Amino acid sequence: MRALLGVLAASQVVVGFWALVLPLAFYEVFPYGGTPWVALLPPYNEHLVRDHGAGTLALGVVLAFAAWWPDRRLVIAAVVAFLVFAVPHAVFHTFHLAHFPLVDAVLQQAAFALEIVLAVAVLALLPRRRVTPGRT
Repeated sequence: MRALLGVLAASQVVVGFWALVLPLAFYEVFPYGGTPWVALLPPYNEHLVRDHGAGTLALGVVLAFAAWWPDRRLVIAAVVAFLVFAVPHAVFHTFHLAHFPLVDAVLQQAAFALEIVLAVAVLALLPRRRVTPGRT
């Protein structure tokens, strides 16, 4: 579970930091090598790319805290916050694939599916809270 949280955190930190610090490069190159996925959805807007980067970086930080300190409530809050971001993001991109080459459309959708599956797996692997007799 901690490893899955670490993978989610690392991916969000890398993407978020890149978009926040180098928004034009993120727009023109992401995911690096091959077709630039973000540039297929023009126009470029520095403000929006930086905001996306800051929010993604923030999610990565919270996920990293949850991996480091896996308190049940923190893990649930971090993963649910991630899913609140990731699911609508994936849905948006699912309906905006017109300019994508087939291989890139498939890879992008697979990447979204993988991160959502990893997040759900974290919740599934989270130990159930033990009830101690006499405590509420």
